[in-house]
Amino acid sequence: MIIKEHQTILVSIDFSDQSLNALKQSYSIAKHTKSKILLLHVSSNPEKKHEEDLLNLAETTRKESNIEVETAVEKGDLYEVIIKKVEPLNIALVIMGIGDHVKFKSRFGGSTIHKFINLLNCPIITVRDHMTMDGIKNILIPFDLSPESREKVPFAVQMARFYGADIRIISIFPPNDDSYENKILPYLQQIKKFIKQEGVSCTNKTLPSTMAAEAILEYAYANECGIILQMNQKDLSISEKFSGTVGQKIIEISKIPIMTIHPMKRESTNRVV
Repeated sequence: MIIKEHQTILVSIDFSDQSLNALKQSYSIAKHTKSKILLLHVSSNPEKKHEEDLLNLAETTRKESNIEVETAVEKGDLYEVIIKKVEPLNIALVIMGIGDHVKFKSRFGGSTIHKFINLLNCPIITVRDHMTMDGIKNILIPFDLSPESREKVPFAVQMARFYGADIRIISIFPPNDDSYENKILPYLQQIKKFIKQEGVSCTNKTLPSTMAAEAILEYAYANECGIILQMNQKDLSISEKFSGTVGQKIIEISKIPIMTIHPMKRESTNRVV
């Protein structure tokens, strides 16, 4: 599994700083995958001004990136509209800016954006800060013992080749759980060997922590990681639906762009990060 070429990268535009930054981040991936960019603005009550502003933004984007750009203005719920457009428009990737204007938690527990990510049938990159993806040095992939976790590897190798980047693998385990560390280390060595055979430099690290999301991000910041690749966990326990998963928390607090990838369908689902 990789990001497919000659398709469409959808960028959600609400004219916030976050969405405009997300658009900037789309340029390099669009060029590498020979894709066009679709600027999508969704509103409960679209105005003529929105259409004009989007057309102007598209023209600016074409001049800056030399990439084919299309626009669409739709009425309705943003998440529902995007989900409906993925298959008919051959959307290979969604890029979305998130910030304080994005609602994560509902009063009944759970999360609007995470529910959307669960239903989306393509990878998504969420962008919060103004970090640029043009000069990525390191790509971080958190790993656990689930079979789904290794599905990130082809995407990471593809991204590493795009940017000439190294891959860093991290695995967080509960303190004093030596059995888990003993199990994960041979697994990580296999993954690292495969990545190196693909011509990409790779390192691995195991860290004990009771706060997995914070530990992953602390490592990412300290090691100049430009993007984090993680798997989407669709089947949640009752407590996770209310408190959230590690992956969900990373999306909510990370200053680094996050690519969330959907695992292949299996009869049973294990924990994935």
